[in-house]
Formats: sequence, C-alpha cells, structure tokens
Amino acid sequence: MPEQNIAKHIEALIFSSVQSISVQEISLALNAVSAEEITESKIFESLALIEAKFSKDDFAIELVNLNNGYQFLTKRDFHETVNQLQLHRSKKKLSQAAMETLAIIAYSQPITKLEIEQIRGVNSDYSVQRLLEKELISIDGKAETPGRPILYRTSPLFMDYFGLNHLNQLPQLKDIAREENSVGENTE
Repeated sequence: MPEQNIAKHIEALIFSSVQSISVQEISLALNAVSAEEITESKIFESLALIEAKFSKDDFAIELVNLNNGYQFLTKRDFHETVNQLQLHRSKKKLSQAAMETLAIIAYSQPITKLEIEQIRGVNSDYSVQRLLEKELISIDGKAETPGRPILYRTSPLFMDYFGLNHLNQLPQLKDIAREENSVGENTE
C-alpha cells in the first residue's frame, strides 16, 4: 500500500465504523491488506493529517478522539441542524426510568440488578433489558456473592454516545448540586 494512500484507507475505516475505532483496530485492518507492515507511528501521522484536513471550514465534519478511538462527527456549527433530524427520526427515546437506571450503572459500575433496584426503589428488569438492547450497557461477569448475580457496566457505545474518553469525565454531584436544593444552613 503506497504511503500516501494510508490516510485514505484510515479515513474509509473511520467513516465505515459505527463506533469509534482504535489505533489497534486500524492497524489490524491495514496490515491485513498491506504487503508491508504499517506501524502505529505511521497511523498516528496519518491521523494528524486527517485531523488537519477536516479542521478546515470546507468540511462539516471533523475527526474526534473518543473513548481511545477515532470517529467522524459533525462540527458544533451544525449540531442544531443535525439535532432537528435526529429529533424527527427518533421514535424510541430512553424513558425516565431507563435514564435513571443508566445513571446508576454509570456511577456505580459494576453493579447488580438488585443493587440498582435498591437505589431506585422499584423493579428495573425492563429498563436493564432496554439498555442491553440499545447496547448502552453490557454484562461484566458475575458477582462473588450468593446466587452469583450478573454485574452490569456501561459499554463503549455509552462512551461514544455521551462523548466521553473516561468515566471520570461524568459530571460530579458537586458540579450539578445547587444551593436552593439543600436543606438546612450552609456552615461552610
């Protein structure tokens, strides 16, 4: 594969990937079709060229590093337009119960369904099932407690969907708590 074509092949891989694609996945795909080994340093060089190319005003999309991988996303200037299309197309949104369940899993992972239900105070079978179907959560094995219940955690799709590289980028309670929501006097 000629060196100038590496970037084009990487663009094709990123474009065709539903989720962010890692450098390791790019390397596996490229080296499977290339006569010569393509090193990760060449891949990073090509990614830098692609990022520079799509940062120009000529393009409505940009290359973004998400969840230790790369993905093409629309630039912020076009978010409202794309959002209107998504609103129109999205018939099945997450319910309030599913959002609560997802938040509990995100902040407490790995977690069992019983623990989720103890926090929410209601049965969460349907919400957990919907989140599994939408691939926003995944099964993370079984707990070492009696009955060996299934453990759940957020999936890579969750990270992509919410634009996160690491779970520590989730908002912290101190970031969203407001003074008018507190009870009693503030002694600080």
